[in-house]
Amino acid sequence: MPTTSPASFMDVLSEDPQRVFHKDMGCMTGILQIFDRHPALTAQRYSSRCNPNLHDEEVVKHVQTTITTTTTTTKPRLSFYIQENVPPPPPPPPPSSSFLAGEELKRRELLLGVTEFRIHVPHMTMLLNALSINQHAHAAGLFQMPPVRLNNRYYLVRAGESEFETKGIINTNPVTKTSIDNGLSELGKRQTAKAASKLKDLGACDGSCWIWPSITQRAYQTAEIIAYANNIGRSRIVPEYSFLDARGLGAYEGKQLADIKEVYTTDAVSPNLRPPPYTDGTPNESVADVFVRVTQLMSILETQYFGDTIVIVSPDSDNLSVLQAGLIGLDLRRHIELAFAPGEVRLVDPLSIPIPRPAVSGLIKCTGKLPQC
Repeated sequence: MPTTSPASFMDVLSEDPQRVFHKDMGCMTGILQIFDRHPALTAQRYSSRCNPNLHDEEVVKHVQTTITTTTTTTKPRLSFYIQENVPPPPPPPPPSSSFLAGEELKRRELLLGVTEFRIHVPHMTMLLNALSINQHAHAAGLFQMPPVRLNNRYYLVRAGESEFETKGIINTNPVTKTSIDNGLSELGKRQTAKAASKLKDLGACDGSCWIWPSITQRAYQTAEIIAYANNIGRSRIVPEYSFLDARGLGAYEGKQLADIKEVYTTDAVSPNLRPPPYTDGTPNESVADVFVRVTQLMSILETQYFGDTIVIVSPDSDNLSVLQAGLIGLDLRRHIELAFAPGEVRLVDPLSIPIPRPAVSGLIKCTGKLPQC
């Protein structure tokens, strides 16, 4: 590191302060000129970069002489800043004929016209009319069964047979839904392969599709096989954690599959009747309980997607049969008529959804006493 002798400090102290000041200002002026977008010529700048020994009177006189000489040939750059008034920017162009005709308006024209206050009141009225053409919002409202319309195309798929089903055992406890025994059996894998091939033949995932399986082992394995056979990335598999769980059969847990007929006999009496409860925590769900779950699922899908194809994969038949019954307006007590076999695929036909009937609440009058009305 260089050292500074005491003599050099004395030289600096003995230097003329006014001269040091001019030198420092000259350096600062040079630095500022680097960032100056409009370097106008002034006496200060001229004196600092031309001849620092000139007096102020001589500098001013020299600048005036330079400007007078330059005026005879061309306009000096300084005159643009000092002698002339900068004209205002040109006004924006008037609204085009296409805009006045009610055609689509560019967003840039709208913002430019509004911010510059160049649009007259009649033009503003036409602008609002143009923007309001075919722009009415359609509120979807709450999803109801049967729906007024469906925003997406749906395929319903029952997962292939599980190891429990191969053994003929009823297993609906959600605690075991991710166990190996709830995975696909060898027969279930073949059933799932046929389902994936059928979806490919139907063109279900041409372009792309979304696959919504339950996280039950056999349902998610079915979704993976479908995705592989139809060249769908795993990012398009959206696991559902609760709304697609197998219907809880309560006290029938662990019994033989043949005993499930008793449950369907009860379903035919009323959709609100539940199987007997069980002590191990297995839920005992009625048809109405399943209907609430699948309605919530459809509400999510109809809100989250629009114009897409969605493949719903359920581990059992009841979820899908109740869902389809709700979509077509079938009495829920008859959902067993729409039962799904393992590996079965169905397209939800929009033509099967009934046309909404007009509300009749204003046409019916109560003539008796509540609550008989």
